[in-house]
Amino acid sequence: MGLNSNRIEHFSDLEAPPPLVQETTSPSARSKPPPPLEVHRVCLPPPRTTVQKLQHRLSEILFPDDPLHKFKDQAWHRKLLLGLQFLFPIFKWAPGYSFQLLKSDVVSGLTIGSLAIPQGISYAKLANLPPIIGLYSSFVPPLIYSVLGSSRHLAVGPVSIASLVMGTMLSEAVSYNEEPILYLQLAFTATFFAGLFQSSLGFLRLGFVIDFLSKATLVGFMAGAAVIVSLQQLKGMLGIVHFTAKMQLIPVFSSVFHHQNEWSWQTIVMGVAFLVLLLTARQISMRKPKLFWLSAAAPLASVILSTILVVCIKPKAQQIKTIGHLPKGLNPLSLNMLFFRGSHLALAVKTGLITGILSLTEGIAVGRTFASLKNYQVDGNQEMVAIGLMNMAGSCTSCYVTTGSFSRSAINYNAGAQTVVSNIIMATAVLVTLLFLMPLFHYTPNLILAAIIITAVIGLIDYEAAFRLWKVDKLDFIACLCSFLGVLFISVPAGLAIAVGVSVFKILLHVTRPNTVAIGEIPGTQIYQNLSRYREAARVPCFLILAVEAPIYFANMTYLQERILRWIREEEEWLALNNKSNMKCVILDMTAVTAIDTSGIDMINELRKMLDKRSLKLVLVNPVGSVVEKLHQLHVLTSFEMEGLYLTVGEAVVDISSSWKA
Repeated sequence: MGLNSNRIEHFSDLEAPPPLVQETTSPSARSKPPPPLEVHRVCLPPPRTTVQKLQHRLSEILFPDDPLHKFKDQAWHRKLLLGLQFLFPIFKWAPGYSFQLLKSDVVSGLTIGSLAIPQGISYAKLANLPPIIGLYSSFVPPLIYSVLGSSRHLAVGPVSIASLVMGTMLSEAVSYNEEPILYLQLAFTATFFAGLFQSSLGFLRLGFVIDFLSKATLVGFMAGAAVIVSLQQLKGMLGIVHFTAKMQLIPVFSSVFHHQNEWSWQTIVMGVAFLVLLLTARQISMRKPKLFWLSAAAPLASVILSTILVVCIKPKAQQIKTIGHLPKGLNPLSLNMLFFRGSHLALAVKTGLITGILSLTEGIAVGRTFASLKNYQVDGNQEMVAIGLMNMAGSCTSCYVTTGSFSRSAINYNAGAQTVVSNIIMATAVLVTLLFLMPLFHYTPNLILAAIIITAVIGLIDYEAAFRLWKVDKLDFIACLCSFLGVLFISVPAGLAIAVGVSVFKILLHVTRPNTVAIGEIPGTQIYQNLSRYREAARVPCFLILAVEAPIYFANMTYLQERILRWIREEEEWLALNNKSNMKCVILDMTAVTAIDTSGIDMINELRKMLDKRSLKLVLVNPVGSVVEKLHQLHVLTSFEMEGLYLTVGEAVVDISSSWKA
């Protein structure tokens, strides 16, 4: 093989192992000392061409779930059916749909419909869009998702965070009050690009892109956005007319107190009363899940009750602002309002990408949460395609960015939804509202929309998750805090950028500063564990055994070399201080080194040469297949001689120690 080591062998050179034979042993035989430890050979992986390696790597990156495994060994007509089910999940559950399932879906659909109507109107106001756009967005997208989506419990519609981000980013460049047509064009175009981005991620199976938003940063971002959204609702709760459009903490408070002359006591009293009512209903439903219908019905009931109150007291309470006229009818087509050139195109694309990432992250997280509760699987890439296509279609039918809402999905789940037909029922309820009930919302006060939004977003403040982060991982907590403060004091897009930046910094920190530990032998065993973690683990005389717990790349090779040399220096100082025998061998346990590049190989070679000059032997233990293959191809293993490569640390220690004694 061209190697001086008997520790490595080609895969094809290995003989089949002998058959296992069960033997009976006498008690005297059991008392005999164990046989000498056998030294195993390190095996190269099976030979593969470059094309085979590339194909395997791409399949692992893009198809980790092997989505085409169902098509293997199937007849052509079966493959056609499986293909339809793969592209359109409705063909999977529709044939077995029953009247019993329909009854459950009707109940849950009507329940979330009663919540979707007031929330749709409220979230559209949050995005600085006409309230009717919120209802349009609660009609078309759920119908499309019911055909393409794989989650049974995801309730689709506008959500607070995406609405806030869209409203904030677009309002910085264009005011709806001054240029309403241009603002709508930007909103629909941003929605189109959001859908295009989402569906592209799904088609290209690049869903790992959204994983750059870690759980810790999302907790902080959501909490900060919830605080800002709630403070923005003071405009409606206090009856202020001239309110700041900025989304930072200080400008909002400044606007509240600089316009005290616009405060309306009637608005404040009614707003606080309904807010307390909504929060109470929410709290009761949280403590007693069987009363889920209470929090679902409370928003619509509050809208009806507040509208009746305003109609009754309107002559005496002129300061209470209402929604006003809302047009009846189905979604008008907005394809002609999409534009793909001009000075504002970059803003539309930027807004679409950011809202697309946020809505995609929320929708997939919500879908997987409820799928785990019912023990079924949600296809992440299929969800990306479904959410993306429904947003692209929505942008052509006067809708803005939509996704799966956690609050509506939770109510959908608790109401007993069995399939996505509940979304169709919800869309039907919205359709009836659009066609016949819109005039009834004319006197609905803005304060009730503000109260509904506050009640909905307050659940995004997950202080328990932040406390867990503090207890478990201080770095994660810092990431959470940075994104939270970034949203509060800089801006919502800046807070999101900080969240992504901190997440990327964490990845770089783990890659460039991998963990290395000194390990020792647990007496009476062949087990080697961390010396600082296991008290019974003991140093092996003349050996320094180190475990590298990360891939070795160009980004961390210098750090690893310096850290290993420091381990050696500290070990020599400890040996001298305790009058122990000198170190003769450094063993690197490479079990966790899952990959290595040419820079990492150069580092290993350089380290071996440096240790040779100090009369120290460098030994590699249990490198994975791809690592040992690269070491072999670059002829690095030839320089390690007879005792440079072993399968386990125990074998290395025993074999090298016996050679010294010999």
